[in-house]
Amino acid sequence: MLEKARNRFADDPHFTIIAHDMVHPLPDLGTFDAIVSSFAIHHLEDVRKRTLYAELYALLNPGGIFCNLEHVASVSAERHDRFLKAINYTRATEDTENKLASIESQLVWLREAGFMEVDCHWKWLELALIAGVKPKQVRSIRSRSTKGEKSKYNVES
Repeated sequence: MLEKARNRFADDPHFTIIAHDMVHPLPDLGTFDAIVSSFAIHHLEDVRKRTLYAELYALLNPGGIFCNLEHVASVSAERHDRFLKAINYTRATEDTENKLASIESQLVWLREAGFMEVDCHWKWLELALIAGVKPKQVRSIRSRSTKGEKSKYNVES
């Protein structure tokens, strides 16, 4: 896939193709208005998925969006078998590298990373589009605690 991408965008100065194993922290890539992933993150352990979501959040400009078209866990073994049948696979032929997490877990992890407007925008069996937006601005509000000390809170605006 990387070779096809390199060939496709070889003469386009707007694209840089970088090979990176996402098991490791992301390299310094600058910041972006949008980050899109498609059928990649489900190969990572859940702990790495969570830290990756935080890394992606840090790479987004305020107001930026992260979209992830992903293979997610089924709610039951029967649903998983239905998905496999729909894509002409069996349990014997399915990808053993998959480390599927539920949509619910991934939405929580995106919120924990700081994303707002987190939602599943589309789902078919084990395929889902999830997304979140980095707030445009975080402002500080000062308020007094019951003992009179000042506390600082971050509030999305």
